[in-house]
Amino acid sequence: MGASPQSFGVELRQRRSEAGISLGALAKLVHYSKGYLSRVESGEKPASADVARRCDSALGAGGALAALVPRRHPGDSTAPAATADTGPWGLRLAADGSVDFRVLGRPDALTAGTAALSSVGAAPRSMAAVAAEATTSALLAGTLGELRRLGQHCPPAVLLPTLIVQVHTIRALAAAGPARPALLLLAARFAEYTGWMFQESGDERAAAWWTDQAVQYATAAGDLELAAYALVRRANAALYRDDATATIALARQAQAERRIGPRVRGLAAQREAQGHALAGDPDECLRCLDRAQQLLGRAEEAKAGFVLGMSSVPDPGGLVLGWCLYDLGRAEEAVAVLERELARVPATARRTRARFASRLALAQAACGDPEGACTTAGHALDDVELVHSATIRTDLRLLARSLTRWHRRPPVLQLSPRLTAALHVLS
Repeated sequence: MGASPQSFGVELRQRRSEAGISLGALAKLVHYSKGYLSRVESGEKPASADVARRCDSALGAGGALAALVPRRHPGDSTAPAATADTGPWGLRLAADGSVDFRVLGRPDALTAGTAALSSVGAAPRSMAAVAAEATTSALLAGTLGELRRLGQHCPPAVLLPTLIVQVHTIRALAAAGPARPALLLLAARFAEYTGWMFQESGDERAAAWWTDQAVQYATAAGDLELAAYALVRRANAALYRDDATATIALARQAQAERRIGPRVRGLAAQREAQGHALAGDPDECLRCLDRAQQLLGRAEEAKAGFVLGMSSVPDPGGLVLGWCLYDLGRAEEAVAVLERELARVPATARRTRARFASRLALAQAACGDPEGACTTAGHALDDVELVHSATIRTDLRLLARSLTRWHRRPPVLQLSPRLTAALHVLS
């Protein structure tokens, strides 16, 4: 439960008085007007999560103020339930490039007789021969690598039909031949990436379903890594719902599995750090980041040549640190870190650049630099308009709200139509 506007205002005034900071001085520190903060303290106006986080940082409240104003987010904070794979798959491709995927129930399967008659099949003996071929797994693994690289340049809708068909084909090959564990592991990696693309498209339920499929295939192949990494994925989804409690709990659950390697535990520690940052706890956040860095430094080569987690940059630790610093209300530090780290992101990693450039623009706006925020956001939109991302949309919406304070500034007037159009396309 969040505090009432009156109780938050009382707590803010008390902490400000104890710190010996005037209302005007606090307004300069957090880049909000003195009049607005006065109305917040009096209880006339509710505090936003953004101003609560900034005041918390400026007054050294250790997350106590930020916790009084939980962030608002759409939908339920619990993860969507995954649907069991109980029937045939249906994939419908529309002329506009959209995709409709679902698991068909028995009635749907029975009424699809015409489609079934015209389906393309392969004899079991041929499938077994392909599955046994030594080069099959290597070629399919190469396909996944190419699709992941393509995912840095295009919308999820472009990739999803191919990914879904590949998972279906590989699981059929696994059932037909002796190379079952290796092929199931490949199916798991394809399914995991399919889940991420569905999350990027904004379909959390489908993302959860595909992640569940990936865990099933990996478990059948005797690989525990992906089951733990699925928890990291779910922690990531909770993070984008602004649910700090679920983010931390899921990340800790992943780290508790000691039979997995240091890479997944390191990625889980990064998600936990982001959860603590969201909760306004800098000490736990930095401790988790230190642990993540140590674990990721010891990570071995990924199985089957796959790297779980972000693979577009060799060391994403600095980007995650910058992300956390913004959520902790330390916007100036976040700007310095994110500017440095973004300069290291390859030009080809457009989805990654869009994600962290959007966060940098938010941090610049939080520092009272609307011109810098608009310049950064303009570059980010070049990539956002290409890749489409429901998760990046979250930061762009926050940025649009933040920039309204300077709505008459020429850079804001110039950016606003383009930002509004991008948000409309991503909705």
